[in-house]
Amino acid sequence: MSNRNLAPRAWGLVTLLCALVLTLVPMLAKAASASSAPARTVATGTLTVSGTVADAYEAYRLFDAKVADGDSGDKVASDIVWASDAVRDAALPVLRETGMDATGAVAQDVAEWLDADGHMTPSLATGLARAIRAAGAEPVAISAGASAELSAGYWLVVADDGAIGVSQAGTAPIFTLVGGAPVTVAPKAATPEVQKRVLEDSDGAWRKAADATVGDDLYWRLGATIPAGLLGYDTYTVEFADTMSAGLDPARVASSARVYVAAGTDGDLDAVAVAGGSAAAEPADGWKEITSGCDVAVDAAANAFTVRTGDLIAALGGAEKFTAGARVVVVYSAPLSAGANRGAEKGNPNEVYLRYPRSPFSDQSGEGGFTRTPSDDATAYTWGLALTKRGSEDQAPLSGAVLRITDDRGRRLAADGTWTEGDATVTTGADGRVTVGGVDSGVLTVEEVAAPEGYAGFTGSRALTLAVEGLDVQQVAAARPTLAVSAAEPLRVDGADAASGTAEATVLNSRKPSSPSEWLGGLLPKTGEGRLAAALALAVAGVLLAVVSRLFGRGGRCHDE
Repeated sequence: MSNRNLAPRAWGLVTLLCALVLTLVPMLAKAASASSAPARTVATGTLTVSGTVADAYEAYRLFDAKVADGDSGDKVASDIVWASDAVRDAALPVLRETGMDATGAVAQDVAEWLDADGHMTPSLATGLARAIRAAGAEPVAISAGASAELSAGYWLVVADDGAIGVSQAGTAPIFTLVGGAPVTVAPKAATPEVQKRVLEDSDGAWRKAADATVGDDLYWRLGATIPAGLLGYDTYTVEFADTMSAGLDPARVASSARVYVAAGTDGDLDAVAVAGGSAAAEPADGWKEITSGCDVAVDAAANAFTVRTGDLIAALGGAEKFTAGARVVVVYSAPLSAGANRGAEKGNPNEVYLRYPRSPFSDQSGEGGFTRTPSDDATAYTWGLALTKRGSEDQAPLSGAVLRITDDRGRRLAADGTWTEGDATVTTGADGRVTVGGVDSGVLTVEEVAAPEGYAGFTGSRALTLAVEGLDVQQVAAARPTLAVSAAEPLRVDGADAASGTAEATVLNSRKPSSPSEWLGGLLPKTGEGRLAAALALAVAGVLLAVVSRLFGRGGRCHDE
């Protein structure tokens, strides 16, 4: 090939190389400039969550921003951008539902709108947190009381459900701006409380302790106070978990249980009226019965039951009323059983605690979404009484005495130990005893229908009173009941022990005279001295002679009156 042919080709190659150089040099220069420039520094700040609402928290980033501290102590955010596209796409539908026109809105506009007074409500904060969590946003874990370093910007702080324990509860998320000077937020603690009471029929008062007769309706009251300030909840359900001692019978719980709710925390827990030892079903003013919407589940084998309410927010008429707090009351009957403990030493306790939602993010359809309160208790007592029929002369026990024993409700003691509305009597056995087991304090009336053979019974009726003091206490542990027994002759009190709950009394009988001389001998002094007996006989004869002289004249005729 000649040199003449190579020249054009060489010039073409040179031209191509020049074009490539002119194209690549600016790009390489830009890349070099970019690689040599310092990396952008992401600003950070520290956040501390104080208080006892939970043991740990989760922080979700909503916006990144440049944050500076203002002269008045507030913070100023600029260059606001969404934390991520996923966060933006999750948040915008929630904002639209609240009425914000988010069409074309940039992060700066949204942040300024959220910062405006009244826009970031507890409901909105909860909705945003739910949406961001559902979108898969990764939170930053923060231990209670410890500071955490976060990127500068707007954050939503929520309690970690897994770190909410007894007497703790999460509430609506906290919306806070982090950056510049350290930030501390303090979630408000708002946890429910539970109370247990038993009805003392003698005065119609709900107490920590009461006494009752075995088998009688014995009313108990469970009360929950839900404080104001539980924000962000769409629904709110509570469950009472009640455990009874072996001396209490759960058979009537399901049929007798009534559930009531009232708005607000001010006021007592007297949802129903009580009279004569019974609790009415009609609610008091300000209370609403919600039994039909509740679930009562009895576990007879465990001597326990639960009462789960429906949604209390709906029952009260909406979130606005619920934020002021609420009171919930359950009234039911659990009588003392035949196996109930007698006396004050053990009593028959009944214990309850309340399950309530961990936070607005909890699943309330099962058990895992709930935490609980400490337990509260109340105790019922009952007493035992033994009546022994004895001869007054030798104190020997007497069998065959027929007694009628009536309680202060007008019921009679039957031979099987139960109380009946009809007439009934009990008969003393070989040991002379009649046992009244599991009885309430009050007045028992004793009548002697028939005396043992050879003995004279008393006429009319006699009162035997069991008086108990020390039940009016604030705590069951402080209860030290005392038992006192009094009786009218010929009944005699032999002793009473409050700890064991036993009282002993005697019904005395005198032997009938078997002949006139025995009857007269019963009138004479039993000294064994014949002279004294003779003198007494002469005195009696003298009295009789005076009476005869008075009635008849000297001529043997009766004087005119």
